[in-house]
Amino acid sequence: MNILGIETSCDETSAAIIKDGLLLSNVVYSQKIHVKYGGVVPEYASREHEKNLLNTITEALKIAKIDLNNLDAIAVTYGPGLLGSLLVGLNMAKGISIGLNIPFIGINHMEGHLFANLIGKNKLKHPYICLLVSGGHTQIWNVNDTDYKLISDSIDDAAGEAFDKGAKILGLKYPGGPEIEKLACDGNPEKYKFPRPNVKNCKYSFSFSGLKTSLLYKSKDMSSKEINDSMADLCASYQEAIIDTLIIKLDLVICEQKIYNISIAGGVAANNRFRFKTNLLVNKYPDLIVTFPEVKLCTDNAAMIAAAGYHKILDKQASDYDLKADPNLSLDHNRF
Repeated sequence: MNILGIETSCDETSAAIIKDGLLLSNVVYSQKIHVKYGGVVPEYASREHEKNLLNTITEALKIAKIDLNNLDAIAVTYGPGLLGSLLVGLNMAKGISIGLNIPFIGINHMEGHLFANLIGKNKLKHPYICLLVSGGHTQIWNVNDTDYKLISDSIDDAAGEAFDKGAKILGLKYPGGPEIEKLACDGNPEKYKFPRPNVKNCKYSFSFSGLKTSLLYKSKDMSSKEINDSMADLCASYQEAIIDTLIIKLDLVICEQKIYNISIAGGVAANNRFRFKTNLLVNKYPDLIVTFPEVKLCTDNAAMIAAAGYHKILDKQASDYDLKADPNLSLDHNRF
């Protein structure tokens, strides 16, 4: 079975081909137009998708050595994300579906991230805990087959958003996460004491807005020269605070839920310091197994959408043509 995956939820235009569960291609076009604005401009994002999606699909088919007429189904992100961007991918999927008379299935972008660790050789045992850390979401999920229960969420900024906003405060370019990580390699993570926030009356919840504010106040107390001279230490200390906050909450969930199969997904999962410190939890929990996707599968991509779609199509699921893009789509709001 040949599945085409399409992902256009934000500023990555991506197409992928999965054949019988095996990933054959995954093409990602990262929009550069947003760099000068310090963040994603929704109108420009949708226009870029319109310009590049067809070529991206063509390239994915070429790499996979699959003809368009040999597709059996299409999986496409229909939420959450930017409405204009979602519509480009969803309408393309519907058009190909109608033209080829094959089914299409709408995929929740967040569910796609849950499937990123099921691509390739990784074999996650159910139930498992997934820490999903991206630019727009920071959540912990209990995953048992297709039953998803939300354990934890952020009450304000996501971790990826905290990286981007912190980078902007320090005068670094967008996207901020890779910039902070690069500079942090030469810094001392203990030089500056930034908070590891807790949320009152909600022990599992994340909060990063106060951490961002702490960096803002610290930078205002320093001259431009002091900031430049201390940039590596500031980045390392700020990054450490974000990562520690993530691990503290994950550690608490592992301890209380007694589930030792852990999946880490989302763009922040590409951070090497985060990977290193998360794996240190194995010293505390000998039975712990921590699984990360390949770095290229951490950020938004169509491979994870195709993987989710493949499993749903095998289960005889498909979407109707009246499926609408949903910018605020969620998986589950049930909490433990």
